[in-house]
Amino acid sequence: MKFATPLRLAALAVAALALQPAQANEGPLMVRVRAVHLDSANKDSTGLGLSINNKTLPEVDFSYFVTPNIAAELILTYPQKQRLYSNGTEIGSLKHLPPTLTLQYHFSPDTTVRPYVGVGVNYTNFSSVKFAPAVATALKPGIKHNSFGLAWQVGTDIEISKGTYLNFDVKKVNLGTTVYSNGASAGKFKVNPTLASVGLGWRF
Repeated sequence: MKFATPLRLAALAVAALALQPAQANEGPLMVRVRAVHLDSANKDSTGLGLSINNKTLPEVDFSYFVTPNIAAELILTYPQKQRLYSNGTEIGSLKHLPPTLTLQYHFSPDTTVRPYVGVGVNYTNFSSVKFAPAVATALKPGIKHNSFGLAWQVGTDIEISKGTYLNFDVKKVNLGTTVYSNGASAGKFKVNPTLASVGLGWRF
């Protein structure tokens, strides 16, 4: 019970912060920079036990507010290199460029704490696909270089000063490719990553 009073005070402080009015006359554009941790689901139907490494990567996104509650967000990074494994053994590498466009609903546009949800589409281009010489000789492998899939997100912007926000965001993306051996389909490899991020945003 000795922690009850501090916990009540902390809860009241968070509630008061959330109900504070936001700065008026904000512009429609928000730019964020975030650090994103990619955690792959690594679902493989080829029988090869395919997986890629998890990693942390940089991201920049641009949100345009059509109304105070509705925004479109374009999420960008540069081509990311991933190591490719078969049953835990490294067999190659590839790069992927995964721009994502979402439509968001912001629940509390006039308060300091602004949660939102979003849904959209991801397009991923795979490039620089390289396999170990022994794997290339034995299987003559390849992959489909383009992927389209749905994306979902939930997050919040917290105003820390006029026009500046701390952002927390989690996305789930349908992302995968067809794997080929000797020119024939060998199955599907689904990355389907969960992307957890933290960063700063600026409203113009």
